[in-house]
Amino acid sequence: MSTAAETIPFVCHYDQTTLLLAADKNALICPTCERRTSIRDGIPRFVDDQHLESFGHQWTRYEVMQPEEDRRTFEAKTGFRRVDLKGKRVLDAGCGGGRYTRLVAEAGAHVVAVDHTRAVEKAAQLCDGLSNIQFAQADLKALPLPHQSFDYVFSIGVMHHDADTRLLFNAVAELVKPGGQYAVWLYRRNQPWQERINTWLRNRTTQMSTARLEKWCRRGAWLGRVPLLNRTLNKVVNFSNHPVHENRLCDTYDWYAPKFQHHHTLAELLDWFEGAGFEELEILPPEKTGRIYRWAYEKDMIIGSGVNVHGRRKSG
Repeated sequence: MSTAAETIPFVCHYDQTTLLLAADKNALICPTCERRTSIRDGIPRFVDDQHLESFGHQWTRYEVMQPEEDRRTFEAKTGFRRVDLKGKRVLDAGCGGGRYTRLVAEAGAHVVAVDHTRAVEKAAQLCDGLSNIQFAQADLKALPLPHQSFDYVFSIGVMHHDADTRLLFNAVAELVKPGGQYAVWLYRRNQPWQERINTWLRNRTTQMSTARLEKWCRRGAWLGRVPLLNRTLNKVVNFSNHPVHENRLCDTYDWYAPKFQHHHTLAELLDWFEGAGFEELEILPPEKTGRIYRWAYEKDMIIGSGVNVHGRRKSG
């Protein structure tokens, strides 16, 4: 495991000027425009939680790390081999509670982990003791990082929670070096009848108090343990069927709480990669196998499944 102390400078989003540490070490300051960014608990805070507050609550409340499963999920949803990451600069765009940040850092990469919410606090705790990670609470559309400075950039299940998914996709793509790799996983657009049901439900759940929504999600987590229901009913009303109760509860909350939840097609995502100057595009298949699952997946009937693409930025 690398403990390299390489530091990627934070820069002003507006003019790319390197930010300076204030004399009191409680802020970063742009020497050009004099904007001041506070540092709290060792983490620069360029934004507050805003419309993504539910994720700050989610990732600081639930304990969902499953090391073996997380390794499989990371490699399946990025197409990156951890053995290739040693010594590389990697951006975790939307790190949440830090499960994948830790995996990448343990592989020997220098990682910058960014989230729009206070989930970065949980991620920093999870990664305590690893010196090759920098954290920031920042808007992914206005990242305080030098353009084209990362060898690998990934975002798993994050961008579709912004008001404009493509705008966020393009902003993060700017951070990938020529020849660097970029992987994105987004929610898949399901059948029209499934989309209508989900929209109707989420119009209600996003208006609930946290306490009431968690009660709703506990019911979903209970349904997810019933063998017949967790393979049939959850194709109509989404709830997690993860084998671990805490993960089921977290996954169900993750679905019903966020203000924004956009669903996309594979054609859309491929078009975005091409438009942003990426080549060697690879469509990454789902982790789950099985003839019936794959049939339903190809018919866009698996609620919560994704569209997942990996590409390389063109050189020159």
